[in-house]
Amino acid sequence: MGKLEGRVAVITGGASGIGEATVRLFIDQGAQVVISDILDDLGEKLAQELGSNAAYFHADVSKESEVEALVDFAVEKFGQLDCMYNNAGISGVTAPIEMIPTEGFDKTMAIDLRGVFLGMKHAVRVMRPRGTGCIITTASVSGLQTGHGDHTYCAAKAAVIHLTRSVAMDAGESGIRVNCICPGWIATPIMGKSVGLTQEAAEKTVEEIKKIFVNFQPLKRAGLPDDVAQAALWLASDDSSFVNGHAMVVDGGLANGRMWSKFFEETTPLASALGMG
Repeated sequence: MGKLEGRVAVITGGASGIGEATVRLFIDQGAQVVISDILDDLGEKLAQELGSNAAYFHADVSKESEVEALVDFAVEKFGQLDCMYNNAGISGVTAPIEMIPTEGFDKTMAIDLRGVFLGMKHAVRVMRPRGTGCIITTASVSGLQTGHGDHTYCAAKAAVIHLTRSVAMDAGESGIRVNCICPGWIATPIMGKSVGLTQEAAEKTVEEIKKIFVNFQPLKRAGLPDDVAQAALWLASDDSSFVNGHAMVVDGGLANGRMWSKFFEETTPLASALGMG
């Protein structure tokens, strides 16, 4: 029997990348899943492939009416909601602070932060009367450290981490666990889209991205969507039944600090200059 047998999950941003990997894993573990995205062709195709335990629902997470309708659809379709995974997000605006347009800041916050708030709000709306459920959000190591994303993205993800902790202290009293995942550099299409590629072109760049990400962290391989999906499975299952308000880092060691190889590479010339080498 799967770890999510008999449970119903909503996964936003579920048509590709981390979302798609999580959809597939949750279905494999016995869940019924509502896949939500704005990439309708990919989302509908995935739902059809996975059969009767999957359904697709178009929702822009920045719009409350659409998030509310998404949650209601899940309850109507499958009878309940056990897990809300707020995974949808965008990369933000990569520019020095004085060059970031206000509308770019607003768009990042609308999707990466308000979208999470709305997902939490409407998930709790249907979970609290039942006295059970779990909410998971994709945050980022960019919310823990600077230098891994642009200003708007870092700010949004830091807010998501703190919102997770705050809501955990509220919803937890009703038996609802609220946690988030902080991925490091994960090889997904969002990396290609962040530099202006179309979804189709971005999908084709993933294999190249894997090669680039090999040396970004102590563990010498790229982070993969399934690495995050496995963390989401643990947080959604009874294996983590006493975990609440936690920001789980899935980054191969990236956020721990500077790698030793980099330390020696950078300090050896200094030692030589001082006559210590």
